[in-house]
Amino acid sequence: MTEAVTGSIFHLAIPVHDLEAARAFYGNTLGCPEGRSSDTWVDFNFHGHQIVAHLDPEYGKKDKVRNLVDEEKIPVPHFGLILEWKSWHTLRDSLISAAVIFTVGPYIRFKELPGEQATMFLCDPSGNAIEFKSFKNPACLFAK
Repeated sequence: MTEAVTGSIFHLAIPVHDLEAARAFYGNTLGCPEGRSSDTWVDFNFHGHQIVAHLDPEYGKKDKVRNLVDEEKIPVPHFGLILEWKSWHTLRDSLISAAVIFTVGPYIRFKELPGEQATMFLCDPSGNAIEFKSFKNPACLFAK
């Protein structure tokens, strides 16, 4: 059964060095249902958005650039998802329970300021960095 798509959704194609490892990570660890696939790619329902893992056996052999933000080394590039506040905390707890290794552990930025947000970073088995964040007040998404 497929869900009806409403509003704008994003599609992101990412390289992975191992499709089975990607299936385990996105499907099992993150709970993203698998969609179509072939011998060289697989797509996932990433909270209503489409992530497509494309096989590149050489991918991930080079170290990623990291920029200093809030005294944390943030991986570049990265992609992510902005969740509702409660959903972010539920995911955080689930990832901690699953003993996922964080690139940057869960923390709160701009506490008690406009744009207060919860954030955490992790990498998939191919080294693609993913940020999950949530804004305490969603209206402050672009607050300065």
